[in-house]
Amino acid sequence: MFTRLLSPLLQLFYPHCCEICGEELSPTDNLLCLHCRDNLPVTNFHRYEGNPVAHIFRGRLDIAHATAAYYYSQSSGLQLLIHHFKYRQRKDIATWLGTQAGYMLRECSWITEIDMLVPVPLFPRKEKQRGYNQATLLATAMAGVINMPVLPRALGRLQYTDTQTRKSRISRWDNVKDVFRADPALLTGRHVLLVDDVITTGATTEAAGRALQEAGATVSISCLAWAFG
Repeated sequence: MFTRLLSPLLQLFYPHCCEICGEELSPTDNLLCLHCRDNLPVTNFHRYEGNPVAHIFRGRLDIAHATAAYYYSQSSGLQLLIHHFKYRQRKDIATWLGTQAGYMLRECSWITEIDMLVPVPLFPRKEKQRGYNQATLLATAMAGVINMPVLPRALGRLQYTDTQTRKSRISRWDNVKDVFRADPALLTGRHVLLVDDVITTGATTEAAGRALQEAGATVSISCLAWAFG
């Protein structure tokens, strides 16, 4: 009874609104209204091999499987969500998004091949400034759905790099090609799923994957990004 009486007052001072359109949410909705949630541009890449993300790495990196949960679309509000969890301390959004990606992963025929999730790391100073690594939050939420371990320290970032935004494909590669180092003691003989927030040219994922291979760390590497485009 007390909860039912208190709820309207909480809504008045702390409105429960959709993160994209701003409309008031129903009591059963979380973060997004039904319309905006249904409008998220799902790729369904996890359902077939040879998808556009896998194609990026062809001839560049030996990737067993590759997928992305959503297309990176400004019109769907996805860009807004990513901006909020990367730059506005909205860890809850990253957790929600990672959980959705985890449900998609459960449908993959190859999910049983994966031994662990390894998030693409930030440079330590940058992670300290932000307070978290968004890829680690995404991976942790996914792991909760598929019941797999996350090793956030298995891959390290040795130097600070400029943002990849607005760089050409070649410039993106030059920016990250030598910045990662893997710990073979944690990874040897395992199939690692690399997790990142957004894949555009694939330069960052490729550099991280090469660091794993050069360390002799894994039998196989797969990758997942929350958004592609």
